[in-house]
Amino acid sequence: MTDERAPCCRVIELRRYVLEPGRRDDLIDIFDRCFVESQEELGIRVVGQFRVRGQPDLFAWIRGFRDMESRARSLAAFYEESEAWRRNREAANATMIEFGNVLLLRPAGESPGFVLDPTQRPGPEAPESDRGVIVAGIFESEGAISEEFVEEFESEGIPALRESGLISLAHFVTEPSANTFPALPVREDENVFVWFAAVRGPGTRVPPLPAAAGLDRHALLELEPTRRSLLRAG
Repeated sequence: MTDERAPCCRVIELRRYVLEPGRRDDLIDIFDRCFVESQEELGIRVVGQFRVRGQPDLFAWIRGFRDMESRARSLAAFYEESEAWRRNREAANATMIEFGNVLLLRPAGESPGFVLDPTQRPGPEAPESDRGVIVAGIFESEGAISEEFVEEFESEGIPALRESGLISLAHFVTEPSANTFPALPVREDENVFVWFAAVRGPGTRVPPLPAAAGLDRHALLELEPTRRSLLRAG
């Protein structure tokens, strides 16, 4: 069998939406039916979409782009020209209270970014199943994230994650370029380091993480992949 996995995307968005109470599954249904292939056809990689464990009105998703220039072109094509967005935007927007919590990121250090096989995305009729948990650790800094910090994470943090039962997937820092599609806001003028890891197995829980490479200073998100998420742990 040919391995179709390859590094994905020199630029990614980590997007978190606050939703109207009880509307998360409505948005997930619209998204998984209408906003996956319609974005990918325009050069956007829909990396993953998630329920956030313990926060029933929060929806998170990740998409990626080859570079900032292609991001501008693809987003304009989707939001200004695509039939999928035109037909479904009112229904999708009706589920949302706040959608501006967006981090624009690029791979850091030795990380190639996410390594994915797009042929493995579950199809439109895929059933719900336990796909493990993706953990996202978000470290915010007053200044730019240093190369030394990234090196320390790679030499100490990744082994610490492994010892805690997590599989490191990728890590990122803030993409410093100006937002090339200002119609959608991002959190500019911020400095973050974000790592992603997988916890595999049915009914998995995130194990306690040791205090290594600043891990005890992170905000953690436990992300449960939706049925069509390409990024998943199981």
